[in-house]
Amino acid sequence: MINFNLQKTSKKARFGSILLNGHNIETPCFMPVGTAATVKTMSGSEVGDFGYKIILANTFHLMLRPGPEIINKHGGIHDFMKWNGAIITDSGGYQVFSLSKLRKITKEGVYFNSPIDGKKVFLDPKKSIWLQEQFNSDIIMQFDECTPYPADKKTTESSLDLSLIWGKQSKDAVTKEKSNIFGIIQGGVYDDLRDKSLEGLVEIDFDGYAIGGLSVGETSVERNLVLDNIAHKMPVNKVRYLMGVGTPEDIVEAVLRGVDIFDCVIPTRNARTGFLYTKKGILKIRNARYKDDMMPIDEDCNCYTCNNFSRSYLKHLDNCKEILGLRLNTIHNLYYYQNLMSNIRSSIKAGKFEEFVKEFYDLRSN
Repeated sequence: MINFNLQKTSKKARFGSILLNGHNIETPCFMPVGTAATVKTMSGSEVGDFGYKIILANTFHLMLRPGPEIINKHGGIHDFMKWNGAIITDSGGYQVFSLSKLRKITKEGVYFNSPIDGKKVFLDPKKSIWLQEQFNSDIIMQFDECTPYPADKKTTESSLDLSLIWGKQSKDAVTKEKSNIFGIIQGGVYDDLRDKSLEGLVEIDFDGYAIGGLSVGETSVERNLVLDNIAHKMPVNKVRYLMGVGTPEDIVEAVLRGVDIFDCVIPTRNARTGFLYTKKGILKIRNARYKDDMMPIDEDCNCYTCNNFSRSYLKHLDNCKEILGLRLNTIHNLYYYQNLMSNIRSSIKAGKFEEFVKEFYDLRSN
């Protein structure tokens, strides 16, 4: 039900396409995050209008509310949120990291105190896969432990060994043909542990592979060294997914190293705090100097926000805490990210990705 076709390379950078349950998705691509079955402030049709073909939703949060029964009653998450594209669901493994003060890890699974009402919640590989299949996800993720940073080598190896056990249990728990399952490479910042994790996952034989346990506190230099070691070793004929990493610079650097797909809350979260992306870097709309600035966010941007509204107006909306401001900022950031990925793909197809990267950084240095 999933087929990755590698069509063009530029050194390690890859242009390809994913045929996924009837959806054709060109890569490299970015997936907006719809944690609770919504890309915040946007409808599904609006996100689709930007050109996005796939988004990410979160198993743990959807398990807590509205619960699998409600989503299943709608026939799955696509119809629940009226999204016509593909959906990938995180397994809940990231919450093992992010809710560290509210959970207890055992070999069987993880016990949580719900961040909503404090009730005890248990999640293991079998339940995670069951939930994702109830949601009718197009790509489901193995249940894993997202290793914290920093962590010593012994702790990191114990963590990845547990993730490998859970990876096999996750694969064995799949029941639906359309449930394409990805394994998640752990191992922290240790190259030999990353290699061990990948080798174990390839032996299990997943439909695609993700790099997890990054963007959890390490420096960008450390992250790129991990990618230098592991990305090109991942199977050539399967999708390479870097989880939770997503500044424009991070994406460009990861594409250079052979990564295909990305997800991150950054464009939508930063939109809600007035951080707007432009070809020259981040524009902080809350700065006083934009009070009477009649320019759009980016004069070369063709999004609805830039075509119609000034920086002055957007700053006014932010000052007044108007919901429209959150929407207009999100429209711009999502448009920027989609345009960035489109330009990356075009440059790889044309064999000019290195020139694109130089221009990308030159604009930011002016």
